[in-house]
Order: sequence, then structure tokens, then C-alpha cells
Amino acid sequence: MRITGGKLKGHVVKCPDGIIRPAMDRMRESVFAILGDLSGKSWLDLFSGSGTIAIEAVSRGAARVQLCEKDKIKVKQVLENVAVTERICNVKIGCHFLAVELFLKRCRDTFDYIFLDPPFPYKFRTELLKTISERRLLNPENPDAMVMIHFPEEDTPPDEIGSLFVCDKRVYGRSIVHFYKMKGIQTETAEK
Repeated sequence: MRITGGKLKGHVVKCPDGIIRPAMDRMRESVFAILGDLSGKSWLDLFSGSGTIAIEAVSRGAARVQLCEKDKIKVKQVLENVAVTERICNVKIGCHFLAVELFLKRCRDTFDYIFLDPPFPYKFRTELLKTISERRLLNPENPDAMVMIHFPEEDTPPDEIGSLFVCDKRVYGRSIVHFYKMKGIQTETAEK
């Protein structure tokens, strides 16, 4: 998999062993184009797999990045991918190797962007979004803060979950990305 933009554009991220469904280059490039400049922003990559989304965020300027992946088979390769990125970009990526559900219950930070890419058979997307809403994990000081979730068309989460509402939707073949913002923060959604 190649990084699609920023300082590391073209850099190859190695896939770890185990089951993995890497985010399509076209989808990744589109999502990051929608978000624009990430300079100084914080990013959380959930169901990280190889760490590609977190690495892409760093490549595009994110300053505080964390990832979470529970599959222990992937740990060695994720850490190698992260180490290369940290050396080149001089940005530390916090790596958490535990279940996303547990990470979210323990998390005390807020983020400008949260990206979820659970396995397509995963059935608890709505519950994860509800936890993010209830724990108020989006940065309340950033009106553009967003949660993005990638899912198959046959398993669409609701447009509103707690304080989160869909502000944009993008379709990539049979997969979709919903962009959620937090209610009560007034801003115009930029359509690109």
C-alpha cells in the first residue's frame, strides 16, 4: 500500500500477517482530500490494521496521532511501519494493541478526527459511534472535528447517533464512508 499524499507520498507501507482489508487508495485519497490540511490536528485510527491511515494522517501534517489494533499478529509490522514514519516525519504515533471497544471506554483524550475501519462482518458500528458520542471524544473546540466510518453498503449505521449526525457521505463501489460531526457546533460542511 502506498501513501497517497503529503510528505510521505508514494511511501510503501508493508501489510502485516493475518486478516487484513486495506483501505483502498482511492478511498483514502478522497477522504483526506475532503479533510484538507491536517497541520497541527489530532487523529485517532481505530481498527488500524497496518497503520496506513495513521501514517497517511502524519504524512499530511497531523501532529498528535494514535492508533488502535487488537490483532497481536499485526503488532510487529505495525511497529516497524510506525518507526519508519516517526523517523522521517519526527512525529510520535501512539500505538495501542487492544480491543477498540476497550480503548474507547478508557480513552480520556479528544481528537480532531477519528477514523474507524472495522472488518466488514463487524456488527457493532452503531455501538462504537454511540460510545464516541457519549464519551465526547471529538475535540469540542474544533467545529470541523469529525468521525469517519468505513462500512459495506448492506450494513449502514444511522444518520444520527447521540450527539453525532452525518454531514457527508461518500460511496466507493460497495463501500461507504460516513462523516459525522457533533451537534451544537455550528459550521458549514465543505462539499468537495
